[in-house]
Amino acid sequence: MRRLVSALRVPALLALALAATACGSETAATPQAGAKTLTVFAAASLTESFGTLGKQFEARNSGVTVKFSFEGSSALVQKLTQGAEADVFASADQANMDKATQGEVIDGQPSVFATNRLAIAVGKGNPKGIKGLADLAKDGLTVIVCAPQVPCGAAAKKVQQSSGVTLKPASEEQDVKSVLAKVRSGDADAGLVYVTDATSAAAKVDKVDFPESAGAINSYPIAVVKDAPQAALAKQFTDFVLSATGKQELVKVGFGTP
Repeated sequence: MRRLVSALRVPALLALALAATACGSETAATPQAGAKTLTVFAAASLTESFGTLGKQFEARNSGVTVKFSFEGSSALVQKLTQGAEADVFASADQANMDKATQGEVIDGQPSVFATNRLAIAVGKGNPKGIKGLADLAKDGLTVIVCAPQVPCGAAAKKVQQSSGVTLKPASEEQDVKSVLAKVRSGDADAGLVYVTDATSAAAKVDKVDFPESAGAINSYPIAVVKDAPQAALAKQFTDFVLSATGKQELVKVGFGTP
């Protein structure tokens, strides 16, 4: 009889163990209650600063994940007007924010949270001895700039027009990070980037400031996207970027204050 009872217990205990395992797996796979994802479309030049601000925002808001899409502002506007879903849009210039507003994809009035200006990125040690904007027009140099429709490209064009210096770029990139990457890799001798990008990449490139950049200061506006899935959270994030904490983080990498 004792052997029969023991034999009956084994399948029963095995069934209980399997049930407990299944319950444990189900619990582990269950998403956190109240979890939310905030999608932010932001200019490529905001990669480092917004990356830090995103982590700080997550720490202040339990269960919130900030998902970034960093690209050229013009590409982001195109995606928004074509129906891409996002909660916040941060542009590297007013012109592209105006396009987004005219395309009726922005909710409310955008707010300027930072300013930026151009600098020349060169290889470490400045092997070509570049001292200013005029040097970029010399023969024998491989110079990279942003495409005209991109904010850093529009600023480069404006600087050339006001200074009388005409550049012959080897390529025109779709965002400022692509310009910086070619300088870092040695594929370009120099590139016109934002001060903030050259500052963030100080371990890989050197920065050459030039006075003509003062004639093409870019303003960075931010706004909640129309019909944002997380509208209330989007407003909180824009307020956080505009706060003293947000400005402090932006200034660290060279952004100016509006």
